[in-house]
Amino acid sequence: MKLGFEYIDSSVIDKEGEVKELITNFLDIFDIQEKEHLTIHTDNKTLAFYIECHIKARDICTKGTIDVPLDPENQSDYRANREVVENNTAYSKMVEDAENKRVFSNIVAEYNPEYEKEYPLKIIGGQHRFLAIDKALKKGINEYHGFKLYFDLSKEQRLDVQLISNTNIAVSSDLLDRMFETVKGPELRDWCQKCGILEQNQDFADKKQRGSQISVRGARTLIVNYIKGKEIKDDQFNSVKTTPVMVSTGGVDEEWEEIRQTSNLWNDKKTVEMGTAYGGLVKSQKQYFKDKDNFEFSEKALSYPIIASWAFAAGILYKNKERLLRHYELQNRTSSDPLNSAVLAKGRHKTDPENYRGLGTRTDVKDRGRLTELFFLQAEKGSGITKKIVDLAVEKYHAKEANLRVQEMEEKL
Repeated sequence: MKLGFEYIDSSVIDKEGEVKELITNFLDIFDIQEKEHLTIHTDNKTLAFYIECHIKARDICTKGTIDVPLDPENQSDYRANREVVENNTAYSKMVEDAENKRVFSNIVAEYNPEYEKEYPLKIIGGQHRFLAIDKALKKGINEYHGFKLYFDLSKEQRLDVQLISNTNIAVSSDLLDRMFETVKGPELRDWCQKCGILEQNQDFADKKQRGSQISVRGARTLIVNYIKGKEIKDDQFNSVKTTPVMVSTGGVDEEWEEIRQTSNLWNDKKTVEMGTAYGGLVKSQKQYFKDKDNFEFSEKALSYPIIASWAFAAGILYKNKERLLRHYELQNRTSSDPLNSAVLAKGRHKTDPENYRGLGTRTDVKDRGRLTELFFLQAEKGSGITKKIVDLAVEKYHAKEANLRVQEMEEKL
């Protein structure tokens, strides 16, 4: 066997010996078609090493795994890849094809014998093809299948491979967010687990759907709005713009990147107190609707406009101990729906379209602003969310917006 390096950048030459050793080890235990000559490539963008080869199905299935962490050294319990969907017609066709001896190609994997040595072949892209090959193998079908196989990946290179491996599927922005956050470190996930927003050892949702836990976007939105709310004094609330923000998704959010680097962010007692109160609200909301067939109301606290406005109000009130306590005590209204979702659903303004379904159903500026008025009002007496407070909050929002527009016009004269 001849191993030929194809160099893109001279800076990777010093890794030649280590990579050759890994590939030699791989060839000792795997049956591949390219036995006479193998070229070791380097990726133009990331300088990651890889080979292109065909591996026998038996080796793929007995020495491979789709249970692959993005950061095996520091976050081995958390996965970057999406959930496998086996009840899909496309997957069923894939299984049928494999059983008819179809050869699959472009399966992306990493050879990494250091983590889970019994499964050194880590499947990064092609989970469903792996399962189809495994089903066919159980019926005696043992073909060679095509791989793009990486060696000695760094965490950043592994993320890049994960991303490019998912470009041919409808990958959700929530999964992309989770992958990017995992690469940054476990801090946001650990904080959410500490606050009870996530269960212990639970990861963020890879796609927003019924019954799912909070997404990375939701957790980021919570913290960002709490911090932005702290910039507004509570006694100035009625005279300034009080609209929460929605963090971006599916890519880098510059504001979040700056905030997550804030000193002592993850251990700040007031921030943890806010997160714990929000986690309690989510649990109370779900508990009340536990035996009731209403998913929308059950998960109201996880809707993005609720997250943004609730956290924004908490930030505004963070120095007002009494009102902040009333705001946090919404979670304790366990004898009734803490957010009074039925009343929120009827909250509307005369300017709303016919298809408007009430507060907390849209992520637009208007809904977020109205909900901030609502939470700020509720904290005044702490009597809970009622129809009168909802109606007043809607009117106050529109009156404030009108006054701010007038002020802006006067300033331009």
